[in-house]
Amino acid sequence: MSDLNLLPAAAIAVPLLASVLILLVGRYENIREGVTITAAVAMLGAVLAMLPSILSGSRIAISLLPMVPGGDFALRVDAFGMVFALTAAVLWLLNSFYAIGYMRAQREHAQTRFYFCFAVAIAAAVGIAFSENLLTLFIFYEILTIITYPLVVHIETPEAMKAGRKYLAYLLIGGVFLLAALVLTYVLTGTTTFVPGGFLAGSGSAIVLQVLFLLFMVGFVKAAWMPLHGWLPAAMIAPTPVSAFLHAVAVVTAGVFGIVRIAGWVYGMDLMASLGLGTLLALIASFTIITASLFALTEDNLKRRLAYSTVSQLSYILLGVSMLSIAGMTGAMVHIPIHAFLKITLFFVAGAVIVSTGKEYISEMKGIGRNMPVTALMFAAAAIGICGLPPLSGIISKIYLAVGAVEGGMPVLLLVLIASAVL
Repeated sequence: MSDLNLLPAAAIAVPLLASVLILLVGRYENIREGVTITAAVAMLGAVLAMLPSILSGSRIAISLLPMVPGGDFALRVDAFGMVFALTAAVLWLLNSFYAIGYMRAQREHAQTRFYFCFAVAIAAAVGIAFSENLLTLFIFYEILTIITYPLVVHIETPEAMKAGRKYLAYLLIGGVFLLAALVLTYVLTGTTTFVPGGFLAGSGSAIVLQVLFLLFMVGFVKAAWMPLHGWLPAAMIAPTPVSAFLHAVAVVTAGVFGIVRIAGWVYGMDLMASLGLGTLLALIASFTIITASLFALTEDNLKRRLAYSTVSQLSYILLGVSMLSIAGMTGAMVHIPIHAFLKITLFFVAGAVIVSTGKEYISEMKGIGRNMPVTALMFAAAAIGICGLPPLSGIISKIYLAVGAVEGGMPVLLLVLIASAVL
């Protein structure tokens, strides 16, 4: 085994080791935060070290633990997984710097627990990105659910505890559906290993495979598609670094990542088309994009408005998959890092405004542009990018999606793209 094949495991092990060190040195805040930053840099280095090999088409894989035939606990790095992992690694580093300033300024309690959970959560996110099969992905996916609960309820108010219960209810019930989908997939095929182009064709009747897809959709409830989105706005009670983590670094991205994996590496575009799943996904995505945009317009709380924006933006990724075309799938993949970087900027700005002014409601923020001009400019730039307007990066994925709609024979989806940009 080459050293290169050890890098996926190293990228996950680094934050896990850091989480242990954070607990050991928790009373020394400078050391604790130094461990966090050092681990973030080291993990980013491990991910970047794999990038040249992935770009050259090399295979990076390692089996860590035999579990069931066709379903080892194993890691494999491909281009799509690299997109998620690299995005998460870069944003963990940025969010760590932000969190240190934010948590100190707010004099938040339980900061050791906070950084511990962050480290384990980012390890789980990278594990999802590098999972070779459904079984491995499921394990990391559920770890991510459990370890982010303390982050959601961090302030421990009655409202936070209520939001945490909703968060766990949605995500754990989703986990049951995902487990059912995993078991049914294994029963039908005898494997859970991801294959480009899928491996389900011919394994069951149309109705069975359609029901299986619905199980996967509910299982990946972290994608926050409507009507299974209620946990996300509720979770905005958490500190801003947690909101940024949920929306940009790991949690919701893990949900849409999972759906794209299922569509492209379990079903395949041809099978998706023959089962009518592209149309189903297009309907879900279109409804979510438009409805969430309308909800955002009526929301006065800044962080909750951004939450509804996330619900809408995530469904652009689902919309791209639904087109069942190369351009559409490319647009979906490209939109993951673009949305993540733009949305974390919006949350960083929101946190700066809340800390500086003590105001959380948009109706109370008159004059912010005059009082905080640089902050307001950053927010405006990120918002323009989210809308998909040139010259910012958001236009790139929207162009791919527009081309994908035409290529996939779904020109009506162009109306969804236009309407959502206007909203």
